[in-house]
Amino acid sequence: MQKHFDVIILGAGTAGLAALSEVRKRTDNFLVVNAGPYGTTCARVGCMPSKLLIEAANAYHRRLTFDAFGIRGSEALSVDFPAVMERLRALRDNFVAGTVKLTDTLGERSIAGHARLLGPDTVEVNGERLSARAIILATGSHPFVPPAWKAFGERILTTDTLFEQRQIGPRLGVVGLGPVGAELAQALARLDVQVSAFAKSASIAGLADPDTLAVLHSALESEMQLHLGHDVVLEADPDGIAIVSGNTRTVVDQVLAAVGRRPNVAGLGLETLGVPLDEHGMPAFHPGSSQVGDLRVFIAGDVNRDRPLLHEAADEGHIAGMNALADEVRCFERRSSLAIVFTEPQVAMVGASARELAGQDVEVGSVSFANQGRARAGQRNAGRIVLYADRADGTLLGAELCAPAGEHLAHLLGLAHSRGLSVHDLLAMPIYHPVLEEGLRTALRDVSRKLPGRPASDLAHCAPLGAPALE
Repeated sequence: MQKHFDVIILGAGTAGLAALSEVRKRTDNFLVVNAGPYGTTCARVGCMPSKLLIEAANAYHRRLTFDAFGIRGSEALSVDFPAVMERLRALRDNFVAGTVKLTDTLGERSIAGHARLLGPDTVEVNGERLSARAIILATGSHPFVPPAWKAFGERILTTDTLFEQRQIGPRLGVVGLGPVGAELAQALARLDVQVSAFAKSASIAGLADPDTLAVLHSALESEMQLHLGHDVVLEADPDGIAIVSGNTRTVVDQVLAAVGRRPNVAGLGLETLGVPLDEHGMPAFHPGSSQVGDLRVFIAGDVNRDRPLLHEAADEGHIAGMNALADEVRCFERRSSLAIVFTEPQVAMVGASARELAGQDVEVGSVSFANQGRARAGQRNAGRIVLYADRADGTLLGAELCAPAGEHLAHLLGLAHSRGLSVHDLLAMPIYHPVLEEGLRTALRDVSRKLPGRPASDLAHCAPLGAPALE
């Protein structure tokens, strides 16, 4: 007799586990099916191991500022790369163990195996047909490696293999300078790997504002070779792998492929759902409900290609989990867009981008951190913030930044955006001295001066004092 469940969740990553937390509040008759390694992409090969590498890299890089602080002897420091990676893996394994516990306690309600849809309410797992009132697709994604590159075997690294290495390089090519490529290229360069980075686009880490991009470009160019704006071709070379980009040919020992990720949908049977599929073989879905068409099928996390970020995957999983057994499927308002890239200076995008705001009546304000007091005190005075505000009422519409402690500035801006606050509202908040947030206040003042109807009595609109130590 065919087994029937209230909900079958395909995938035990962040989105799948978030869905599970909602489903199990409503029923015990569920099944989780996972085809790959347990422990989530974030904990195993994503957010956490990359940040462990970045923390080690930034700690070592800090030595370059010691002389300016009057601290001598930094030339005696060196990197024990195998020790760096051993610590990374030890902590990574601890993070993974914590997430695995969430499925370990499920017993027969969690199985390992490849699932294939046979329709909108039927799944085949390990040769067994199973039916469900609702199905949640949370199968995640994997790093993309161009087929021609696979001929180079283990010399091609991805985030799936990078963190298992005992040594890197000494010459490493990083192809792709989106968020992942930019973060890892800088981290490895700071750990004394000779990095050459390549990208077809002239942009880095998703930045669009040319002046803000110039800040990041300058920072990375001082630490590695950058080759932007050209197609990249890999060729065999007696001394390693040759990377050809424009008129340059660079020979490296390994290549880190950071050219994007692809949804894990091969063999999933999406064509059996009876809904149209796009050119990528994916069904349309509603981002507010995670629902595919009018089916009791929901799609969440990286697999949907919509917002490939952990906090978004968790939200999508919760939405799918709540809707799976609901009498009426609900649409939820999504959080304000927030993306952070952990380079140094840190990159962040909040709310709408300049591209999305094109043609709207927008005022722009900005600030450079080159002369900002607290940033200069810490030898971190490279950065820029650009703000976009509605000219009619001063509402903050978006922001783009490359700045010291950008992750914290971005969360402040994210809260303001999500609450519909105006530039005037933000200028009313108290800001202590001396802090990096004073730089944000300067950008707010810059855009405020361009907006009509500013309140004359607001202390926040006092003119700058003109002294870096006091701003």
